[in-house]
Amino acid sequence: MKGDGNDPKGLIFEAYRIEGITEGECRSIFLDWALSLPDGQDARELINALIQQYSDENVDHPMTKVLLAGQEASSKPRRRGGWRSRERD
Repeated sequence: MKGDGNDPKGLIFEAYRIEGITEGECRSIFLDWALSLPDGQDARELINALIQQYSDENVDHPMTKVLLAGQEASSKPRRRGGWRSRERD
């Protein structure tokens, strides 16, 4: 089955259908999903939409945990290290 705009390949959809799937397997599926996003696509928006779409009925599912972790990780500001982050006079 093909997915929708938030999950074009249907990877997240299928993960929720796999009985006995582990959190590690869900992380692998999530990584595949994230790597397949088109350039310029805002992953945070899509993760939020997927959480709204699936989490109510699947609170304890490992994929829900992975999506929530992905949401948290994507919302943290990133700091570039090294000389690029230092102020210049």
